[in-house]
Amino acid sequence: MRITGGTLARRPIEAPKGDRTRPTADRVREALFSALQSRIDLGGARVLDLFAGSGALGLEAVSRGATHATLVERHGPTLALARRNAQSLGVLDRVATVRADALVHLGRLAGEFDLILADPPYALAELPTLPSAARPHLASGGLFVLEHDARHDFAEADGLVWTRAYGRTVLSVFEGGREE
Repeated sequence: MRITGGTLARRPIEAPKGDRTRPTADRVREALFSALQSRIDLGGARVLDLFAGSGALGLEAVSRGATHATLVERHGPTLALARRNAQSLGVLDRVATVRADALVHLGRLAGEFDLILADPPYALAELPTLPSAARPHLASGGLFVLEHDARHDFAEADGLVWTRAYGRTVLSVFEGGREE
């Protein structure tokens, strides 16, 4: 795995071993952030990476200009790996790691984020509720990106901007509040 764009492009990051996580493929991350650049300016953005795994999504955002990323992962060894990835990239000062259940953490958040990224287990029972749970935590003009498989259809969901499939991986992007 590697960072695909920005100041840290082509720098390697370590993926968790085993089948506990399903890291977002480099080509999917690259396509996602290329598509997002026309909708959101990551320069100075605050990013929340839920179900962070290796931290690849949040670290990609930092590489592309985000001021800060919070990586939320409940599995301790996997979160430690995400922290090591941030350290090896030299961005630990712009990254916070939180060991917590992503859904519980989302319910307790008080702040707003410009970009919220979620790559939950595809079989997560609460996956269909994530867009509505995330939207209150988006800053004006903010986006929520949900990675899922084709079993989930968000065509009628509030705030859906677009959905794109990359093989078995589907990305759905939702908007938050309106610009003033």
